[in-house]
Amino acid sequence: MKRFVVSFLFIAFSTGISAQDQLLSIGGYFEGMNVFVNNPIKSDGYGYCINKVLVNGNVLPASIQTEHFEIDLSLFNFKKGDEVFIELDHAEGCTPRFVNPEVLLPFSTFEITSLTASADGKVKWSTKNESGRLPYYVEQYKWDRWVTAAEVQGTGYKSENNYVIEIVPTSGYNKIRVSQVDNTGQRRNSKSVGFTSKIASVTKSPSKVKTQLYFKSSGKAAKTKYEIYDAYGNLLKKGFEQSVDCTELLNGIYFINYDNKTEKIIKY
Repeated sequence: MKRFVVSFLFIAFSTGISAQDQLLSIGGYFEGMNVFVNNPIKSDGYGYCINKVLVNGNVLPASIQTEHFEIDLSLFNFKKGDEVFIELDHAEGCTPRFVNPEVLLPFSTFEITSLTASADGKVKWSTKNESGRLPYYVEQYKWDRWVTAAEVQGTGYKSENNYVIEIVPTSGYNKIRVSQVDNTGQRRNSKSVGFTSKIASVTKSPSKVKTQLYFKSSGKAAKTKYEIYDAYGNLLKKGFEQSVDCTELLNGIYFINYDNKTEKIIKY
């Protein structure tokens, strides 16, 4: 069956208005659960709001003339991971509601079969048993926490899936993992792997800055990822540059994360 891509968060509500009816729709993937619908009375008080229900273009063969009903997706012989698009054709002046639209969102079920990372920052991994298209976050441990270094869209296939992406390594030892977050809000992480990069340590100057802060490696200008926080932990600047314009910072003490370090800077 040909697959289509549902927009980020894997659920989309849309309306299409004509002179006599409207459409409310959701899209996602079959995860083995049915969808429940709230079907109010029409604005004129005669009959229920929904005229018909379409599932992937096919009319739902069930009674819908009730305040609440279930869309039994097993009637359409879906397999887990199949795409599903549901449309509610309803009257004007009333609004039906999908009670549990999250059941069409994919769950994170991936199993890592291999994960490697090389000294140049190339990360490769293979998975199986995915169920639905969820993004993978390639995370790098630095600055005393896991930081997202890259994002790759998962394919969602049960069979083997192969991924590769390059990240910006820090100097010294790098620890890497991949993770997913599904509609439950829970993060699932792989085991971590590591490598030692060939990049020389990055330094910053000056320690007291008025306008520009510069990064160097082996005596030459070097680009590095950085974050600048105020004394209260508010993120003020971030990027991937050889230098940082600090003219807009108020005089005071700040903390900068860069390369694999966290240091203090003074703006005057």
